[in-house]
This record gives sequence, structure tokens and C-alpha cells, in this order.
Amino acid sequence: MVQVLIPSQLQSYTGGASRAQARGGTVDAVLIDLDRQHPGIRFRVIDEQGRIRRHMRVYVGQERTLDIARTLGETDEVLIFGALSGG
Repeated sequence: MVQVLIPSQLQSYTGGASRAQARGGTVDAVLIDLDRQHPGIRFRVIDEQGRIRRHMRVYVGQERTLDIARTLGETDEVLIFGALSGG
């Protein structure tokens, strides 16, 4: 199981939980399993072309990734953040 940190703007999908657990050997597999548990959450992170949305950031540990096929280790943690913008 991989620990997933859920940003506040997506916690409505997880019943208010800031962390979740999901199974998968890649970032995408984890997001698919997370979506199975919390329907609709994957679409908020991944667009119709299978890419991480521009306003979302996904990290594996402390390293940002744009590759949803990135392989995960057993102890990896996936962190999802909503990008901040100012004006």
C-alpha cells in the first residue's frame, strides 16, 4: 500500500481525509485505485489525454513527477498538491 497525501481541494472526495492508502506499482495505478475508493478524484488530477493537469502537482517523495507511469517502491509516498497562483 502506498500512502497518498490529499490536498484540501480534493478532500471532499475522501470524506475530509488528508491521507489515503492505495495499491499500485505506478503513479497511475495508485490513482486508479484511489479513484476506485473515491470516485471522481483521478479526473481532478489527470486530464483526458492521460497527463497530470496543469494546476496539479504530483510528487513521489520529494521529487516532482510528470510521468504517471513512474514506478513506485513499496515505501514511496505520493503527494498531490494543487498549484498556487497569484494575481
